[in-house]
Amino acid sequence: MTQGHSRDPWRLLLVDDDRELADMLSGVLREEGYAVDIAPDGQRGLHLGLSRRYDVLVVDRRLPALDGLDLLRRLRSRTVRTPVLLLTAMGAVHDRVDGLDAGADDYLAKPFELDELSARLRALCRRALDTTDVLKIGSGRLHVGRREVELASGEQVALAAREFALLWALASRPAIVHSRAELRRLVFQEAPASSIVDTYVYYLRRKLGRQIVRTVRGLGYRLGRL
Repeated sequence: MTQGHSRDPWRLLLVDDDRELADMLSGVLREEGYAVDIAPDGQRGLHLGLSRRYDVLVVDRRLPALDGLDLLRRLRSRTVRTPVLLLTAMGAVHDRVDGLDAGADDYLAKPFELDELSARLRALCRRALDTTDVLKIGSGRLHVGRREVELASGEQVALAAREFALLWALASRPAIVHSRAELRRLVFQEAPASSIVDTYVYYLRRKLGRQIVRTVRGLGYRLGRL
């Protein structure tokens, strides 16, 4: 692919119970450079959407275990703002309105052209990148491109790559409590030591104050405040 920038592959969650279609789409999308996870039902899609970070979601409307619209509503109610493309055979105007009202960012009716799907996904990913260039952290800001935190005083604090990645993971989903295992998987995949997350939480607190990362006893960490 062809994603037009030097970053890790876009992470995509495909939620569809049509295994043949899901396998075909995942193969095409992986060839285009996406890292794809597949969920065969709405309940699994909800679990993955809440526990992992994605750049874009593709969700079928009619799903077993949990309907696509219910899945969207639950993700949005948990502050998951990942762009969602609703992919479905239900293409009437009121169906599209229902999907957009439930939290979808785009809607593509089956049958569809692969080129159009690819173009819509690229547009959603670009939009997400634009809107997350600066993330608010309480009274401060996280500047993604510069890997800096701007304090309320205007002071700029530079972060090392892993410090930034950890803070970004927390700040991109501020209402979620992240387990150590989840943060290690997202940020420190190759690190052998299980204490690596705690070490970098310490580094962030040393640079930005103890309140920047909250410890949730027995569960893990969540974003605090500056």
